[in-house]
Amino acid sequence: MPWRKIPNTETRYALICFDENGAEGSDDRDAPGGRFSDKIIDDVRAHPPTDIFLFSHGWKGDVKAAVDQYDRWIGAFVNRQADRARMEARRPGFAPLYMGLHWPSLPFGDEEIGAGANFAAQPGSGAALVELYTKRLGDSPEVRAALAVIFEEARTNAAADMLTDKARNAYIQLDKALALGNSELGGPPDADREPFDPDAAVETSAELGVDFGGLDLGGAILAPLRQLSFWTMKKRARTVGEGGMHTFVKNLQSVSSKIRVHLMGHSFGCIVMSSVLGGPGGSTPLVRPIDSCVLVQGAMSLWSFAQDIPLSPGTSGYFRRVIDDGKVSGPIVVTISRFDTAVGRLYPVAAGLAQQVAFAGLPKYGAIGAFGIHRVEGGAAQKMLPADVNYQFQARKVYNLESSEFIRKGNGLSGAHSDIDGPEVAHVIWQAANPL
Repeated sequence: MPWRKIPNTETRYALICFDENGAEGSDDRDAPGGRFSDKIIDDVRAHPPTDIFLFSHGWKGDVKAAVDQYDRWIGAFVNRQADRARMEARRPGFAPLYMGLHWPSLPFGDEEIGAGANFAAQPGSGAALVELYTKRLGDSPEVRAALAVIFEEARTNAAADMLTDKARNAYIQLDKALALGNSELGGPPDADREPFDPDAAVETSAELGVDFGGLDLGGAILAPLRQLSFWTMKKRARTVGEGGMHTFVKNLQSVSSKIRVHLMGHSFGCIVMSSVLGGPGGSTPLVRPIDSCVLVQGAMSLWSFAQDIPLSPGTSGYFRRVIDDGKVSGPIVVTISRFDTAVGRLYPVAAGLAQQVAFAGLPKYGAIGAFGIHRVEGGAAQKMLPADVNYQFQARKVYNLESSEFIRKGNGLSGAHSDIDGPEVAHVIWQAANPL
């Protein structure tokens, strides 16, 4: 993907793209005969930056959405002149490099990265939908066969308010084919759910008024597909982070020991960045610790970094090794907002369990964007500060920032989930990269 220049600025960032298997896509305009990441590594070697800031979008992000988000996020970041001046005063010669990661996280979007890509989702006939979703969810004979039944049942039972027997059985087969885990609080992010129940998915979708991505075809019968898509994208976030992105970050670190690397993830992008830190299996080393990590409105388990999960004694969170192995030398900062209904309301419902209190006022399945990181020793809770007030972030500490004062604008089922391009969030990223 070409270098992207933020409109009305002289700032550019690299947009690097990975596929659903964690392998890098390519665009010959940027790296003829090779990969764009290799071109970036060559550029970093020739002109070493002092700091690399790497951003990851979350679920429902196609290329067009990724560009829009990075234009806004990085634009807000570079506009923080006071924060940059503070960084330059403490780190003379400060020279940043910005990168945005695109990964195929939109089950019904356009993921093409070449010139002239059409970003509009244009689902059509049942056959076209089968092709589209087979590509998005994983092209296997089992996935294709299950989807064919589901879309045919939706076509012939468009007014149904419950599943047909054929659709129900097809969903059970689809869930099996997608190889998603369940009820594993210490397991990978995609296992953070109850056993899949397609009928319950229909009921909760009706209660919440959830449509299916604007499709007019068989709403009730397609409702469970939204839930399975949600967890498939969660699994994909881990695959991308543990795969090509983990390797890419290690390669960046290998260029020079003086380069500092800072990670920021939003929503499922928090899984991506946590997986970059963890590597395959959550326990693979980096070249050296990452310098800061900011997880904004994360759609990942509140127990992800726990030393001991109270609902499963003796079990630690999947990403616990990030803490134990000291994989972040600076602070890990998490934002929390009560106005983010995507993580506060929809996340536990998508797990198959509504807001059930399971331990000390916390749910069994809850997201860090709603509850913060829990059962981590030394974690600090405080409010997000105005953009002109400095934090006292310290190295190797976890901070849960109650951010409802600033992450609050939004509507619909997701609420303020995407209200993260304000100066206060940008200020947090700067300050995490420049702690005491």
